[in-house]
Amino acid sequence: MARILIADPDPATQQDLLEHLRRRGHDPVLAEDGAAALRTLTDEDVDLVLAELQLPGMDGLQLLREAHRLHADQAFILLAAFGTVEDAVAAMREGADDFLSKPLSAEEVSLAIERALDKARLLRENQDLRAALDDRLRLFNLVGGDAKMTALFKTARAVAGSRSTVLITGESGTGKTLLARAIHSLSPRGKGPFVEVNCGALPESLLESELFGHVRGAFTGAVKDRAGKFEAAHGGTIFLDEIGTSSPGFQVKLLRVLQDRVLERVGDSRPIPVDVRVILATNSDLAEAVQAGTFRADLYYRIHVVNLHVPPLRERRSDVPVLAERFLQRFAHENQKTLRGIAPDALRILEQAEWPGNVRQLENVMERAVVLAEGDVITPADLPEELTRRPGAHGTEPGLPHDAHLLPLRAALEVAEKALLQRALEHHGGNRLATAESLGINRSTLFHKMRRYGLS
Repeated sequence: MARILIADPDPATQQDLLEHLRRRGHDPVLAEDGAAALRTLTDEDVDLVLAELQLPGMDGLQLLREAHRLHADQAFILLAAFGTVEDAVAAMREGADDFLSKPLSAEEVSLAIERALDKARLLRENQDLRAALDDRLRLFNLVGGDAKMTALFKTARAVAGSRSTVLITGESGTGKTLLARAIHSLSPRGKGPFVEVNCGALPESLLESELFGHVRGAFTGAVKDRAGKFEAAHGGTIFLDEIGTSSPGFQVKLLRVLQDRVLERVGDSRPIPVDVRVILATNSDLAEAVQAGTFRADLYYRIHVVNLHVPPLRERRSDVPVLAERFLQRFAHENQKTLRGIAPDALRILEQAEWPGNVRQLENVMERAVVLAEGDVITPADLPEELTRRPGAHGTEPGLPHDAHLLPLRAALEVAEKALLQRALEHHGGNRLATAESLGINRSTLFHKMRRYGLS
């Protein structure tokens, strides 16, 4: 049951809506003008507003603005006896969930209310999820001492405040979804919905309907009108993962949404304006897909406005100890275990691993290690066999594994030196004097090396 405010001066409309809402199990409340409606919104909790565009004292658009000033996520539907397309576009730009022309049909009202309440419910779920993900978002933003990650975070923060379409590329498991959530969270749309769609997980026959919605009778099984994910993301962000797997027909429709900010439901030709920020991700090479003819060139250039590439974990090994420690703390807390840290030989195994599954694989390894740990530190015995049986994993076998990535000697020594400095600084809580003494160097040498490796 939802509490729904009816702001309409017409007695006939009032009565029709009152009876309809009560039959549907809702709790309606009346207001005959804008001032009365605003008082109700100020004093009471209202799930949804149904307001006439030509409202006495304060028109529907003014009431919409005031409602969103009081409650940024207030669900709101405008009604109009003489509405135009321009009125509808203006209403959607102001954040209305729908715009209905009179005379109203019971089915049309029911569908609009259902969509608006579903969107509000999704928004609340996103807010709850965002609170639950705060720790993970902080983790992702804190970890990145590597120069590539530092540059990535700087660009992500800069682009978050814009409306620009963002394309995130990188291997599976590198954290593309977390980066998309972080951009949304840092943006002016951060309080709006974040709707995620895995394009690769949906059959081609369902993808368009899922994203753009459909009308009744559009295909077998379409028994009623249904809004899509783009409409659910109105005022927020939609994240399209694995966009490289989408069909040519879907790509044409997506291009129109990006260019014109309007969509058409499957089986319908009426344009629906949407206000969404689009973030896309792929682990494939879209430029190669364009050359191969499997991805539209015009769409590629439209989405390639800002490209953020997340490097694989094997290219930023200095982040492994910090990531592993953060995961250790999180999973120890979740499992109510007391762990002091990671033993040096176990940490060495983690740093030397190739991590084909990237950060996601490291996260899973650390969760397993925390669950299995019998002592107060993580040891090699707590790590999976595929890591510990790797040649040279325990530092006892001479030489390099046959598939190791060789670096010039000077570069390899610099990587090792940076990792050693980073671990020493973390061990001593950032105390530079204690760090210098433990390494057997003076403070000026330590300062010089910290500046050189970007650790200061």
